[in-house]
Amino acid sequence: MPLRIPLLIYDGDCPFCRFWVERLKNRIGTAVSFAPYQEAARQFPEIPLERFQAAAQFRDADGHFYSGAEAVFRALACAPGASRRWLLWTYTHVPPYAVVSEAIYRWIARHRVGLYRLTRWVWGERLAPPR
Repeated sequence: MPLRIPLLIYDGDCPFCRFWVERLKNRIGTAVSFAPYQEAARQFPEIPLERFQAAAQFRDADGHFYSGAEAVFRALACAPGASRRWLLWTYTHVPPYAVVSEAIYRWIARHRVGLYRLTRWVWGERLAPPR
């Protein structure tokens, strides 16, 4: 099976998700593809729609899927220079970090509307990286 570009699948109907995916795209560049689950889910019928609705999904180059905070950490680890690889290393080697990361991810997912408003208030219309 040929290697594929990793893919991060997110909720395209969620303004908070779209906002932060733009920031990830700026950090990661073309090392990872991004797609809303509303378009990508039909390519992966083995994954229940509820899983896409509940959390971001990351498909690595070998076709393995990861969900939630781990999906985000794996995407960040693909960034050129990979200054964020420590997040994935810590997630996979320090069990309490993984548990806390997933709990925070779930809390954020449940509060996306309010956190989107807060993000817009703090950062403005666009979440551009600092110059």
